[in-house]
Amino acid sequence: MSMQGIQSTPGPVLIGIEGPELTNRERAWLNDPLVGGVVLFTRNYAHLAQLELLVDNIRSAAAAPMLVCVDHEGGRVQRFRDGFTRLPPLGLLGRMYADNPEFACDFAYRHGRVMATELLVAGVDHSFAPVLDLDVDSCVIGDRAFAADPGAVSALAGHYLAGMHDAGMRSCGKHFPGHGSVRADSHTDDVIDDRSLASIIESDLVPFQAQLAQLDALMMAHVIYPQVDARPAGYSSTWIREKLRAEMGYQGVVLSDDLGMHAAGYAGKLADRMRLSLEAGCDAVLVCQPEDVAVLLKEWGDEPAPDGSALLQLHGRNTVTRAELATVSEWRHWQQSLAELEHSQWA
Repeated sequence: MSMQGIQSTPGPVLIGIEGPELTNRERAWLNDPLVGGVVLFTRNYAHLAQLELLVDNIRSAAAAPMLVCVDHEGGRVQRFRDGFTRLPPLGLLGRMYADNPEFACDFAYRHGRVMATELLVAGVDHSFAPVLDLDVDSCVIGDRAFAADPGAVSALAGHYLAGMHDAGMRSCGKHFPGHGSVRADSHTDDVIDDRSLASIIESDLVPFQAQLAQLDALMMAHVIYPQVDARPAGYSSTWIREKLRAEMGYQGVVLSDDLGMHAAGYAGKLADRMRLSLEAGCDAVLVCQPEDVAVLLKEWGDEPAPDGSALLQLHGRNTVTRAELATVSEWRHWQQSLAELEHSQWA
């Protein structure tokens, strides 16, 4: 393990942990110079009080400020359920948009605001949301995306991002430059999107470009676009440094997707995956499985830890108390209205 003493600045790795309580091994990880935060999953959640205690323990165990994150999109990707509003998938808002755009944009704002507020009240800084992929052909994206139409995704995302920001949470658009137009799942397969750059610019890139100024972070896709670069986008300086930074002028934080995914294996060992991600222009990387974390820290050894201070930009700022969330009529109305969408005509 790469233990180099107590540090006050975070490293660039967001790690996964095993269960609802910290183990001694994980407490040590939190003080490894490589580590800058924790990504939580359903395996880490039992109930609200347990979550709040876990978050407190994560923060108190580490000398550097830890970013506590989760994928909490709604639908099938909502990690915490009991004690949280049951959020509909973003695709339901897209179907609503086809009938009534104004109504759908209002609900997109509510979705982003309630999602972010409930997490912040529980002590969680950041949700990797929203998905800005197009619902075209992917077996893993599907109704995690707002819609297939880039214009609809752009409009709904703008209101969703406003809701997140008004709650005090930073946003994260994913999966740049677009995972939704190719069938394979990067968790389990290599993913190749053979379209031209012009085709990608005219479709998948539209929502990212439209909301670029509102996106505090972007998560890269583990997808190869061979007409642009032979490397997956998360390992590609062409995509990150040339297209995203230089040409599009993006100033926010760039994250890898989970380096333990099948399609991330392009770069070899976990330490090599991390190294190539950072060299390509990522500011931080995700390593979501605990055994992968153990392997990465061992492989990295005593090499100096790269700077992960960009993660400090993503820490949340809670604006609502739990008492207000439970008693203010507007909050109760928004929570109920979102939960009821599961049984609406668009579900």
